[in-house]
Amino acid sequence: MKNLIRLMTLCIITMIFFLAGCATTPNVTYENPEQVETVTPEFGSTDLQMIAEKMVNSLLKSPVLQSGRRPVIYVHRVRNRTDEHIDTKAITDKIKVALLKSGRVRFSAVSEVNDELLKQLEYQTSSGMVDPKTAKSFGHQVGADYFLYGEITSIKKKAGRVEDIYFKMTMNLVNIETGLIEWADEKEIRKEARKPLIGG
Repeated sequence: MKNLIRLMTLCIITMIFFLAGCATTPNVTYENPEQVETVTPEFGSTDLQMIAEKMVNSLLKSPVLQSGRRPVIYVHRVRNRTDEHIDTKAITDKIKVALLKSGRVRFSAVSEVNDELLKQLEYQTSSGMVDPKTAKSFGHQVGADYFLYGEITSIKKKAGRVEDIYFKMTMNLVNIETGLIEWADEKEIRKEARKPLIGG
């Protein structure tokens, strides 16, 4: 009888360790990044992609980018005015990469790497380590023609098992010389999540 109890105890302990191991090891798979993501109602990759696509397509159709002169744009990071953490740099970067790939616009890097640019210019002109024939000098950076900025806002409502989330992304392109808004657009996204009756 004692041997049977020991055997059962050993089996139970083994099962506990096995189940604990299974519970802590996730099943990871690669998925298509373009696939619609609906794991939670919060802001996700599909929302980011939809916003970027709308803004890029709209801006490419604007008179500013139809002129064919490849204006220089200074980009300000999108402001997050929602109550959740959203990586707004990821939104800005996606828009910027798509616009650069179009070949119809150039971007000033000053907003992102100004300190590094100044350090590199200082090193090339003052350190004595760089051949003066190849050293870059101060006063030759290209000034931006336009300033691109935007913000994302949200409204959340709950009633019983239903949660409704509304996001709105707005972007503006301002002529730096005149201060006039030359282009603006917005993208709205609305999601509804319904908790199950059991287990919610």
